[in-house]
Amino acid sequence: MKITFRHYNESDPIPLSYVSQIPAVSGIVSAVYDVRPGGVWSRESIAKIKENANRHNLSFEVVESVPVHEDIKLGKKSRIGYIDAYCENVRRLAEYGIKVICYNFMPVFDWLRSDLSYENPDGSRSLIYKQEQIDRLDPSKTKLSLPGWDESYTDDGLKALLSEYENVGHKELFENLSYFLRAVIPVCEDVGIKMAIHPDDPPRDVFGLPRIIKDEQTLDAMLSAYNSECNGITLCTGSLGADRKNDVPYLTEKYCRMNRTPFIHVRNIRLENECDFYETAHPTECGSLDIRRIMKILYDNGYDGYIRPDHGRMIWGETGKPGYGLYDRALGAMYLYGLWQGFGGFAKT
Repeated sequence: MKITFRHYNESDPIPLSYVSQIPAVSGIVSAVYDVRPGGVWSRESIAKIKENANRHNLSFEVVESVPVHEDIKLGKKSRIGYIDAYCENVRRLAEYGIKVICYNFMPVFDWLRSDLSYENPDGSRSLIYKQEQIDRLDPSKTKLSLPGWDESYTDDGLKALLSEYENVGHKELFENLSYFLRAVIPVCEDVGIKMAIHPDDPPRDVFGLPRIIKDEQTLDAMLSAYNSECNGITLCTGSLGADRKNDVPYLTEKYCRMNRTPFIHVRNIRLENECDFYETAHPTECGSLDIRRIMKILYDNGYDGYIRPDHGRMIWGETGKPGYGLYDRALGAMYLYGLWQGFGGFAKT
């Protein structure tokens, strides 16, 4: 197992020199962030990320993410050109040693929260999802006031895009995903890269938009759409765990045994009711998910892929990108490392 750390290159307030000081972390997860979805990444930009990481004794083998253009999700004729560009990105990333690409197929919005700085009783701050607050919003009629998304679209641009999805339901969106996979996975097989789709976050429809990667049934359907070990899952414990019906340890074991989980996000959440949750520290006792059991399942099944601590709280007065501070994610990395070592892993050679 390789423990990694999400990093946002030059825009990240956390220097790579700090990341390299976390004993458990061997590499970064990053991407090219200055190219709009549907564009081709320059080799120079990819090489720069790799060189900067290597300079700090860190690898760069996982990309999160290569965004999927909305025209692909909508199934428009223009998707052909955007898929061609996507395939070219896959080829270029393979040239620089990338092994896994994390992506998602969520329409318009990917992860969704109602507050990015919820104050916990201990004074730490974390991301929270309150369904009642989300239900008050109607982005097709009123100005969107949503943390993290206010600047993603103009008001008119968002309304126009939402109107295009009025005739796209679960069936149509899944057909468009299958079309995408049939085009991209053969390229991945040729160059040795694994695609790893991220579950919907949260795993339910939002604003009337369909979500199609949210539970065992939809994950199975996605894997069956193109049966290849290059067509895999980013198993995100927090995203899947936000639905009480999802048995995350069971899903972890099932897909790990199938060798379809090249990348795993580990975070803990505290479920408050059927829909609401907030993000906690990583240890099992801090939230509703049995992180120790999940990690033991990975260990017992010989997991040798990539993993990263996900969405940390803001603690000890730290400020920065919500969910992506240094301190709590570093604690999370060491928790995962300690569990793994306790199981018998990471033995000295």
